Amino acid sequence: MDRVIIALATGFYTGKLPICPGTWGSLVAIIPWLFLRNLTLPTYLLMLALVLVLGFFVSGSAEKLLGQADAGPIVIDEILGMFITLTCAPDHPAAWVLGFFLFRFFDITKPFPCSWFDERIHGGIGIMMDDVIAGIYALASLQLIWFGVAAIRG
Repeated sequence: MDRVIIALATGFYTGKLPICPGTWGSLVAIIPWLFLRNLTLPTYLLMLALVLVLGFFVSGSAEKLLGQADAGPIVIDEILGMFITLTCAPDHPAAWVLGFFLFRFFDITKPFPCSWFDERIHGGIGIMMDDVIAGIYALASLQLIWFGVAAIRG
């Protein structure tokens, strides 16, 4: 069971890549998202909720197995953050790339309340929630930028 927990928490070991595990986790999230993006919105939201609950459990367990709080290789939080960012994303690769960069920006800079969760809430909930909020910020930014530019162009 420990191997299953580590495999899920590390995004099937992409989080164990040597440099920038969060970036790799965010990038690899696009692959399953391509298969999930055409779900109906209620089904997609249910999938997000299931990944969130799974993430609470596996990330909390993985940090104990790895012996480090919010260990770098744990990237299920980045995967969920990208899934949130790309909710209802425009059907264009440029939008997906923009979503990736927006999510990484908010995940790295941790604007409030991301920073609050990151600093004060520990275990699986803390690991997941700062990325959930970063994903919400990136989702809103992506939609505003994409459709704002479209509106300006006419």
